Amino acid sequence: MTRLAVLADIHGNLPALEAVIDDMAQFNVDHVVLAGDSINWGPFSREVIEIIAARGWKAIRGNNELYVLDYCTERAPAHWSTFTMPPYLHAQLGDRWVNTIATMPDTLQLRFRDAPPLRLFHGIPDDPWTAIYPSDSGARIRRWLDGVAEHTVIAAHSHVAMERHVADWQIFNPGSVGVPLDGEHSASYMILESDQRGWELIAHRRVDFDPARLIDEFERQDFVARCGVTGCLVIEEFRAARLYLAPFIIWKGKHYPEQEDSFALLREFLALDDIDDYLPAPYRGLTPELYRD
Repeated sequence: MTRLAVLADIHGNLPALEAVIDDMAQFNVDHVVLAGDSINWGPFSREVIEIIAARGWKAIRGNNELYVLDYCTERAPAHWSTFTMPPYLHAQLGDRWVNTIATMPDTLQLRFRDAPPLRLFHGIPDDPWTAIYPSDSGARIRRWLDGVAEHTVIAAHSHVAMERHVADWQIFNPGSVGVPLDGEHSASYMILESDQRGWELIAHRRVDFDPARLIDEFERQDFVARCGVTGCLVIEEFRAARLYLAPFIIWKGKHYPEQEDSFALLREFLALDDIDDYLPAPYRGLTPELYRD
């Protein structure tokens, strides 16, 4: 029998990660695995990577690791040139930890002697930018997982905790440790246990953390001065435990498609009574409960 703690989407949130470390001590896990996006968004990316390295946890890259690795290279899409956070992120990490991230895999197969093989990827195979949501049809998921030989997969990216069964696949998403998007300031992770028959979810945990320490660190680092409008929206996401950047982009595209980001537009957006109409569909009405089918 093997017991795993499965974490994802820490996003540089050290207080949330510390709360999870304290909480998972009760489960006597054999291994801790991380399904990507350990860095970026929060102000403690270096501290998070230091913990992962010191504890020997197995981590894969998500899309946020690619921001720091590919920014200002030939691999970066043209629209990345306007992004304000990758330079800030690189300054947080320094060359040593950027080079450590460069050696991480994009996918990982776990192959224990007492359990069926298990596959980790961040979004879907070969694409860390696309998430599997509870609302996705079985047919779509079957297309995405076609060619994945392992019958149990761990995916992340959506920040939505989920256990789904589609065709021959059992799909786990542990939710987000660092950036909850359901209005509750608590870190989400999972404990899985195996035997020769397969993998079982024995606990989905939500652990409280205080976002005030994040806000204080953002102020200490002059985050808004360094990252502009995006920095303000990131802070709002930590304050509210809800999406703000994506709704702002959708709102601006609808009402001011030709204008550049500005603090005047940001103030107008934040003055809205309700931004639900601008949320991406999978995040409307989102609740803290684990989705299971």
